Amino acid sequence: MRSVGVEEELLLADAESGEPLALAGAVLAAADGDQHPRGHTFESELHEEQVEFATKPVMDMAALQDEIVLWRAEAARHAATAGAVVAATATTPLPVRPSLSPGHRFEWAARQFGMTAQEQLTCGCHVHVAVESDEEGVAVLDRIRPWLPVLTAMSANSPFWQGEDTRYASYRSRVWNRLPSTGPMDVFGSAEDYHAQVRAMVGSGVLRDRGMVWFDARLSASYPTVEIRVADVCLDASTPVLLAALVRGLVETAARSWRAGEPPAPVSTGMLRLAAWQAGRSGLDGPLLHPATMSPVDPAEAVEALYRHVGDALADTGDERRVREGITALLERGNGARVQRELLRSKDDFAEVVRECARITAADPR
Repeated sequence: MRSVGVEEELLLADAESGEPLALAGAVLAAADGDQHPRGHTFESELHEEQVEFATKPVMDMAALQDEIVLWRAEAARHAATAGAVVAATATTPLPVRPSLSPGHRFEWAARQFGMTAQEQLTCGCHVHVAVESDEEGVAVLDRIRPWLPVLTAMSANSPFWQGEDTRYASYRSRVWNRLPSTGPMDVFGSAEDYHAQVRAMVGSGVLRDRGMVWFDARLSASYPTVEIRVADVCLDASTPVLLAALVRGLVETAARSWRAGEPPAPVSTGMLRLAAWQAGRSGLDGPLLHPATMSPVDPAEAVEALYRHVGDALADTGDERRVREGITALLERGNGARVQRELLRSKDDFAEVVRECARITAADPR
């Protein structure tokens, strides 16, 4: 069974006004000074209004949920010492002028990418799944391409930007894709060709290092994993677990297909860009492009197609029931974008939206 880990980026906000606060340094200092038996796993991100954590790699999805609940609660505890909350929202509902985090790499990004970097206060969820080799990993990347927009739709949790409704479910995905190395890629064909492309991209001078090769899915620069990067950070802590189970199913299904000699689906990168845009626009409240046909379908049909595609792998890992129940619950209640919009309709107050999102973020959903 393949191990799985999750990285989540969380927004730091004022506990009363809901406005983003540049407190990452204070949160990291509080975590550094704490006596938690596990230490901590928090890191800074591009802006000081956000903080990131990573779970340890696990085999069992219940253990993954324990990890996510633990580190969300710890982030909330450390933020509270500075009068702040953490909210698992992929963009801030309220207006902000983000503050750049210190460090040479962040400063380089700010100089190189200009206003695009300045506006990148977005929070994502990245799923890592173990692979046996770079060759297997690239075979997986080549075969999961059409399915990734469905994950964006399921996770969509960023309807607001600078105090306005964007009419997107995942506006984070649109902001993020302004950067030069993001989005879907062509089929690579081999690990040799993958690494040659990465070297060429870094060698162009547009990117500082291979960590800035921000494909929708890539070989991790730090771990023996594939890293899927298309999801918004999710409001409810059960949703990243659902995504992780589906991603592990996708990786295993793709690896089996590769070993069986089956080629990747012949879907153009242009069509994948349309599918990704549609997923960011619709979320689970409008049409998606079906991963197999690239034709518009009801979102429940696209999600069901993903579930069927990875069904054998889910059965082998014992995740079939968890995923079936998780999909049913998600389709009924909606993703974070729907929840945020419902909160705004009922409260008519962005500050209240942020406060309620912070409460959901720190809650144990079990």
